[in-house]
Amino acid sequence: MFIQQFYDSRERLQDVLAKHIALTLSQAISHRGHATFVVSGGTSPVGVFHRLAATPIDWSSVTILPSDERWVPESDAASNAAMIRRELLKDHASKARFFSLYDDNVAFEDAAEVMSDRVVALPTPFDYVLLGMGSDGHTASLFPDAADIDAALSSRKACVLAEPPSQAQSRISLSPQALLNSVAIGILFFGQEKADVFAEASLPGELNEYPVRVVLRQELVPVTSYFAL
Repeated sequence: MFIQQFYDSRERLQDVLAKHIALTLSQAISHRGHATFVVSGGTSPVGVFHRLAATPIDWSSVTILPSDERWVPESDAASNAAMIRRELLKDHASKARFFSLYDDNVAFEDAAEVMSDRVVALPTPFDYVLLGMGSDGHTASLFPDAADIDAALSSRKACVLAEPPSQAQSRISLSPQALLNSVAIGILFFGQEKADVFAEASLPGELNEYPVRVVLRQELVPVTSYFAL
């Protein structure tokens, strides 16, 4: 099931989405005693993060992990983990457990194997996956210009590596198989440029042209897009 939602303001979108995620996590905790929440990097989710951090749910029962990560330590300004800790893991949400996809004791070439073993040990299915989308149609770190994008999209591992020429840093990403092992997925994006890309990605075509299609073109998990100009 795929639902598209358009909001007339970013603030309204952020209010609605944060409340929906908080309710979803609370229901998961009530049913199973814990919840897992996958979050994207970038700037788009920051407003949602702030609203969630101010929401008094049982964050001590929530595990948060990024959908993808640049292979850099948290001291690097490009680190998704550092951004998530700064913008989400504060106030009420400071009690949540954070699971990092980066480990400076692991060589990049070994990271897919090592981190896949760690990810599959987490409680699944993930209760909510919040993804973004780039203006090239990538989601997580599944980039169309990566040389091994086809292998990444079809990987059976929980994590895949990416070294797309368009990006400054090497990356690790949850694979489509891992992302789709979830209860619900939201895709958040802003602006007319991304709206046009999303419209193109919603049309028939190869998955590797717009990798976000791997999420849109499946029937296992309900997906909702959240968009405002």
